[in-house]
Amino acid sequence: MEQLLAALDALAAEDLAPLFGPALLDRLRPLLVAQNRLAAEIARTVREAEVSGAAEVDGLKTMASWLRGHAHLSASEAARVVRAGRGLAQLPVMAAACAAGQLTGEQAAVIGRVAEPEHLARAAEQRVDLGVVDTVLTDIARERPHADTATAVHHYLDRLDADGPEPDPTERRRLVIARHADGSISGRFDLDAVGGEKLQTALEAVVQAGRCAADERTRAQQLADALVQLCDNQLASGQLPTLRGHKPQVIVKIGIEDLVDPAVGRGAAELGFGATISAARARWLACDGAVTRIVMGPDGLPLEHGRTVRLVPPHVRRAAEVRDGGCVFTGCGAPTHWCDVHHLLEWANGGQTSLANSALLCERHHTKVHHGFRVKRQPDGRWRTWRPDGTEIRTGPGRTGPPLPGPPLPAAA
Repeated sequence: MEQLLAALDALAAEDLAPLFGPALLDRLRPLLVAQNRLAAEIARTVREAEVSGAAEVDGLKTMASWLRGHAHLSASEAARVVRAGRGLAQLPVMAAACAAGQLTGEQAAVIGRVAEPEHLARAAEQRVDLGVVDTVLTDIARERPHADTATAVHHYLDRLDADGPEPDPTERRRLVIARHADGSISGRFDLDAVGGEKLQTALEAVVQAGRCAADERTRAQQLADALVQLCDNQLASGQLPTLRGHKPQVIVKIGIEDLVDPAVGRGAAELGFGATISAARARWLACDGAVTRIVMGPDGLPLEHGRTVRLVPPHVRRAAEVRDGGCVFTGCGAPTHWCDVHHLLEWANGGQTSLANSALLCERHHTKVHHGFRVKRQPDGRWRTWRPDGTEIRTGPGRTGPPLPGPPLPAAA
């Protein structure tokens, strides 16, 4: 083990800057083989530790819990290593390929499902030659993409239990959300085939409907925006279940001084689930929201609770929908029911809530406008859009022409 660590230290000390494409790939290939061999040794050791009950030495019941607590693995990664180790013990052909560095730890875990006790029992009842299955699946894993290995294993397990009862596919659905220090979230979810198809269909509908000219977002960004747009649509529809007599809504708490101050005001506003955002972001949310004035006393208790006022009354929104017909950002085709009513001059800075001071913008482009982009309606009724640097966004044959100067910023009323 000391020799292995010393070799890794030597590798880490190498200067990669002088290397270029082919040389870097030549260096990478044996590293991947070494990674696979290490993964095999880890899985093999975990399996022996599981059989001997080694986790009990540290007061834990299972190796999966030991890996989570001591190796800081996620729950899914710990389960994967344990499953791979069990597979190595039952599938010698796969074990040999892993020891040679020909299979990844993830492939071993996928094939390892074959060696789960219930599947081994069914295979024995049906006199399945496990050696043949081991060889076929290992050959597929050696030569084909990872997805093909997963498909082959799934096909085998389906055939193994062809006459069994249809399992409830929803039992394995899960969604885990992790909140970070800045209020952003990341997550992991697992859906069955039907649930996944529903999600992909809904997201793809929004992605395709929201495509616009010169869209430089990655596929991942498009899907993330589509998910937020789906939530926006559902919240705006008013059809979600009520919570203690109130319909679900995004709640922002901010002091009046920060709200009217044009500065960014980082960390000035607090969201309903505890995240903090800037005053600028709060002003963006307030564009098409409702405002409730609450006067707080020196002890932090409310002294007065004013009436909640919708900033954009229904008649102004309807008029904007008829006039604009959808998002006015150049090149966007988002429909009206995806859009917020944006105040061209922010209401907190004296802008009136009127049709003349309003523009329909979808969630993504509403964000853009609050980050330096500008839209302006021309006397002929057409909308134009400018980037933060003052150049105009144009579509059609003339879009490659010289940049046009942006409009002057509106003065506060």
